[in-house]
Amino acid sequence: MGSVSRPCLGPPVTFFRIALLALVAFFLVPIAISATLYWLRASGDWRLADRSSAGLLPPADRHPGAVVRIFSARTVSWRGIVATHSWIVIKGRDERSYRRFDYTAWGQPIWVDRFVPDGRWFGNPPDVVFAADGPEAEAMLPRIRKAVAEYRFARPGDYVVWPGPNSNTFVAAIMAAVPEMRATLPTTAIGKDFPYDGRWIGRTPSGTGIRINLGGYAGLTLGWVEGLEVNLLGGVAGIDLRRPGIKLPALGRLGI
Repeated sequence: MGSVSRPCLGPPVTFFRIALLALVAFFLVPIAISATLYWLRASGDWRLADRSSAGLLPPADRHPGAVVRIFSARTVSWRGIVATHSWIVIKGRDERSYRRFDYTAWGQPIWVDRFVPDGRWFGNPPDVVFAADGPEAEAMLPRIRKAVAEYRFARPGDYVVWPGPNSNTFVAAIMAAVPEMRATLPTTAIGKDFPYDGRWIGRTPSGTGIRINLGGYAGLTLGWVEGLEVNLLGGVAGIDLRRPGIKLPALGRLGI
């Protein structure tokens, strides 16, 4: 009897296996790790969590210069497994108080000074995404204020948790109005890739690359500041080109 030959696995099958392995390694495993970490640290009622200052800003009345800060912190409850909430804080020269802008689902979407400028977000300490002081910050303020005033999703009911527009979409739009910030929101900022300008193909917020976007559900970004990012259902994985490292959904950037 002759030997029976086995069918050869063609390129489509090989590609499918590679794509499946990549999905597991770069999307599902990081989310599983983040979920485990959340379970280990979860405690108490999030509504009673600490929202006091994290000590990231000096007292405004003792700091005469202008200030611009972008903060991002793990969001409320179990959603913090995969997502962060972002906001912006500004202060003009010689002003004696900060102004904080958040975009939320509660009432009027754009909230002004509702929370402590550098406060913990329901117990979660924020990270500084961008910082500018003095004349550099002062030059940005008119465009920041204009971007806030003209934000296109400012009506009640416009806020959508996923895929956007949400708090991260709002901050990404402000960053796009001031591209010299040369900063990017973390991969955990789900909603940052939602088309805040209505365009599905365009420049990145930093102005250093291009972005192809399918309504926030999927997309591809390539830029010097943003690096290479693949968006799948709001989760983002990629490579940081400017500061070598990898970007993972739920976990964020892991630097080399």
